[in-house]
Amino acid sequence: MSRLQFVADHHATYPVKRLCELVEIERSSYYAWQAGAPARAERAAHDAELLERIRIIHAKDDAQGVPRITAELNDGAALEDRVNHKRVARVMRTAGLAGFVKKRRHRTTVPEPADQVVPDLLGRDFTAEAPNRRYVGDITYLPLSETGGGGNLYLATVIDCYSRRLVGWAIADHMRTDLVADALKAAAATRGSLAGAIFHSDHGSVYTSKAYADLCARLGVTQSMGAVGSSADNAMAESFNATAKREVLRDAACFTDELTARRTMFRWLTRYNTKRRHSWCRYQSPNTYERTYTDKLALAA
Repeated sequence: MSRLQFVADHHATYPVKRLCELVEIERSSYYAWQAGAPARAERAAHDAELLERIRIIHAKDDAQGVPRITAELNDGAALEDRVNHKRVARVMRTAGLAGFVKKRRHRTTVPEPADQVVPDLLGRDFTAEAPNRRYVGDITYLPLSETGGGGNLYLATVIDCYSRRLVGWAIADHMRTDLVADALKAAAATRGSLAGAIFHSDHGSVYTSKAYADLCARLGVTQSMGAVGSSADNAMAESFNATAKREVLRDAACFTDELTARRTMFRWLTRYNTKRRHSWCRYQSPNTYERTYTDKLALAA
């Protein structure tokens, strides 16, 4: 209980002057606080209304923190109805709401020695001036419980540097070249063509294989690779993997079984492109961010 509230609760029994002396506050401070009671009540009512809206958004995806929830609240809102992220943070903190934060960290990429020399064409610059110019990709494991068969599934990705859109992906129970080849073929099908694009990866053996190099050549894709053993050289793909596993697995050690893993990842990967607000995309989904670029081109034409 605040000292001001203490005085308010007992002023009918004891003189305000004596109470203020007891709790060591100025009477003017108490009277000013008392005059602001209607404004505080109105603010509390507005905060309660805001909290209900936040709870609805948070319930749909409780991995969302203050920035993405603020963006969701302000999406399509009139200027006078927009809410400040600091207010959202305060209301969420008071209600004990927060986005999920992973407690443990796991190493997800083990670099392999290179079978061929491929230059690093990105130099840790994971940006692009337009879609379908630069891509990054990686493989991450999806662990299965012993009761569900044990072992791992593996997810291969192809991510556009312009929009962070997941353009191609594949899941398999192996780490052979077919896995990353299927992801790149899926990206080619999504885009219609990858001719002239750069695809950046680590030096995993599947990416340095002759079969993968031949596929890239057929698709018109130029390969790029970071230094052996340097995760920072493929940080964008590493970050995507970490986000996916943090938001899907949370602090669980593994998926219950293969079917659950495939279904859960499919739902999340689809939502990632279509609904999940990305900080890089100004808190729009990757698909929406790309459409903004396309709309600008149409207007310019």
